[in-house]
Amino acid sequence: MPIYHQLGKIPHKRHTQFKSDEGKFYYEQLFGTEGFHGHASLLYHVHRPTQVKEILSSKDVAPKIAVDKNIKALLLQGFKVTAEDDFVESRKALLVNSDCVIGLAAPRKSLTTYFYKNADADEMLFIHKGSGTLRTFMGNIPFEYGDYLIIPRGMIYQIEFNTEDNRLLYMESYSPIYTPKRYKNNSGQLLEHSPFCERDFKLPKQLETHDSTGDFIIKIKKQNMLHEFVYATHPFDVVGYDGYNFPFGFSIHDFEPITGRVHQPPPVHQTFETNALVVCSFCPRLYDYHPLAIPAPYNHSNIDSDEVLYYVDGDFMSRNNIEQGHITLHPKGIPHGPAPGAMERSIGLKDTHELAVMIDTFRPLMVTEEAMKIDDGKYYKSWME
Repeated sequence: MPIYHQLGKIPHKRHTQFKSDEGKFYYEQLFGTEGFHGHASLLYHVHRPTQVKEILSSKDVAPKIAVDKNIKALLLQGFKVTAEDDFVESRKALLVNSDCVIGLAAPRKSLTTYFYKNADADEMLFIHKGSGTLRTFMGNIPFEYGDYLIIPRGMIYQIEFNTEDNRLLYMESYSPIYTPKRYKNNSGQLLEHSPFCERDFKLPKQLETHDSTGDFIIKIKKQNMLHEFVYATHPFDVVGYDGYNFPFGFSIHDFEPITGRVHQPPPVHQTFETNALVVCSFCPRLYDYHPLAIPAPYNHSNIDSDEVLYYVDGDFMSRNNIEQGHITLHPKGIPHGPAPGAMERSIGLKDTHELAVMIDTFRPLMVTEEAMKIDDGKYYKSWME
């Protein structure tokens, strides 16, 4: 996250002695990415963050692949994903490759009986239904419908929901998730042409500091295994930190669309990026205003990426028979475009109220068994006239 953020108490100089009012040492931890090269923060703990008491179990959670070399366009009926009580178990991986996991979740219960950490991947949670609070050792972030939550790898967290009706799109990325480089100057500040700015981000607040010992369960995901660790101290014992690596939120409703006289290409909707994919936000906006403009997107070839679209709300102008929670996959190698009739009926329209999230991956995606359970089986034929 290219913003400096400080919360709680920190010493004047890094890597120096820091004590409580009672004279007890606080324990410094570097929480960083990409070795010592990427974004990092310095945290100060009441207790050493290394006190493992026990490893209780290890469980294989690798997605089961149904189609490893896919060429078929798919429509996945996302709201058919079954709701489950447990937050982690509710996550259903649908599309995966060596760079990321894309899936859906419908958790009914808050994650409060244990703590969770993804040791392999940054996580992006998009809140389609529900509201609540993301609780982390770096502070809390309230969230609501339309929020992206970006959670760096290694973050220990819990999540509290206000109701049992929750629907999430999630992505796990094995490389860090950043805002697009082209929106920023050499210092990392977002430029004037960016569709959002720093004040739009929801930064962690309400730092929790628990000075307690006992048995604290942390479930850690690493290399497609879920390990159950018991730690001797409460994971949320940070008294303060500063730096550039921390969780944050961003509302899709704060994305300011870039429009033009003729149809703009998908990169103008870009919101996040990694070295292996991009994430775009399609938001309510005015249509193109050239006298002969065609608001519907032109047909385009997927030469370099698999395109995943998650439909959130509004009128999905370029598609037919699309509903909330649907996912379409347009695999690389096959051109796609508006559904029959969509181009013609778009002419003369002034605006759209669509809301959708797009993830374009630069490597092909494999299709899981969970995805095949909600595949409509016929979407690839939907361009027939």
